[in-house]
Parts: sequence; structure tokens; C-alpha cells
Amino acid sequence: MTAVLLALAAGCGGVLRYALDIRLARLRVAQVPMATALINVTGSFALGLLTGLAMALTRTGLPGSALPGWLVITGTGFLGGFTTLGTASVETARLLAGGRIRAGLTYGLGMMLTALAAAALGVLTGWLLAG
Repeated sequence: MTAVLLALAAGCGGVLRYALDIRLARLRVAQVPMATALINVTGSFALGLLTGLAMALTRTGLPGSALPGWLVITGTGFLGGFTTLGTASVETARLLAGGRIRAGLTYGLGMMLTALAAAALGVLTGWLLAG
């Protein structure tokens, strides 16, 4: 049953990403597509938040069996479908292939570092909220 719910959640996350990508398609800074970066950063924060909550709840004694199902479905499923490393990589490669080396490196590295910082902030926030 978890696998079915995971697949449904991943589909929902992918549909939401697609809808946001269309709505945000005009969001560009120096002709760099920002929708994917925004989606990946917010998704990283949300996954970090779930992880922080799970870590804190496990520490406070919530039975471990209550965590894996919802964490897999929301984290791996929904947020895995929502975020997209592949699209971000292709967008970075297109900038680089188009001779926009500085823009490509800034976009690729900047998005990854910002997403990492957002995930860390999410973990801390989740830990504190559940604390």
C-alpha cells in the first residue's frame, strides 16, 4: 500500500511542479530560468522540515513505525516528484553549451548551494518546531 501511495504522491508533486513551472515561466533573471531553482529550493526546505520533524519526534519517543510511511510518501513521493535535479542539470548544461559560462556556473552552483542551505534550515526548523 505504501508503494501505491508513494506513486500517487510523486505524481501529485510532479503535476504541481509542472503547474508552477508554467506559471513561473516568465520569471527570469538575466535570461536564466529561475522557476526550477525556486521549486528546488522550496522543495529542499520542505524535505528538510519533514526530516527535522522526524528526527525530533523519534528523539522524543514517538514509535518509529509511525514515521517511515508518512515520511516516504511525503518526502520521497510528493517532494521527490516536485523537485527536479534533472531539469536543473539540463538548464545548467544549456547555459554552458550556449557559451554563457558564468551564468551556467552561477545558476548551477548557486541553486545547489541555496537548496542545501534551505534543506539545513528546514531540518533546524522542523527540529525546533517539534522540540
